[in-house]
Amino acid sequence: MKTIITIGRQFGSSGKEVGIRVARELGIPFYDKELMKEAAKQSGLSEKILESFDERPKSLLYSIAMDSYIFSLPGTGAGDSLEQQVYLATFDTIRHLADKGPCVIIGRCADYALSENPNLLRLFIYAPIQDRVKRVAERQDLSPEKAKTLIRKTDRRRASYYEYYTSRGWGEVESYDFCLNSSSLGLGGTVELIRAMVEHKENPVPSPTEQDPTRERAG
Repeated sequence: MKTIITIGRQFGSSGKEVGIRVARELGIPFYDKELMKEAAKQSGLSEKILESFDERPKSLLYSIAMDSYIFSLPGTGAGDSLEQQVYLATFDTIRHLADKGPCVIIGRCADYALSENPNLLRLFIYAPIQDRVKRVAERQDLSPEKAKTLIRKTDRRRASYYEYYTSRGWGEVESYDFCLNSSSLGLGGTVELIRAMVEHKENPVPSPTEQDPTRERAG
């Protein structure tokens, strides 16, 4: 197997749960928060700093407050902001992990970082707002109103981060190979559909015209 699966996701869509199950069933590594730990090892930045900027949009005030940290790091120039260092460390770690072999990577512009990789399968998981509100409210013991507020805030943050670093639309069909509604087939059905996609990518079935080129001319 060679396929590397990247998953963008709306908050509360079960995108992470889908990724965990896909990785488990395919027997390949899964990277979410684990990616931050690996980036810390590779870059010399602390995990706490990486988590502070994890999938967060560019923030001028926060950057100014934190940039003094960058001067204590070896090999960094005066023009390198901490925010840039964190993004580059994340980007390099994503490519390093993908070079090791097939895996599932959640968020963090991984689809953009690996855009030149021929084995890439770019997915986006979404779900109707009412389903996401119910799921987040139950999971975090929140009222529906507070759950909806958290969902919108998290989605705005993820969209801003993605669009700032990729110049692509977060959640827009043009940015991915497939956008999947996790409520349509349920968690199990969504996982099975992704497995079928991977199987087809690994073992593509020739079209009728590829099998017999004369058919297209005859038609």
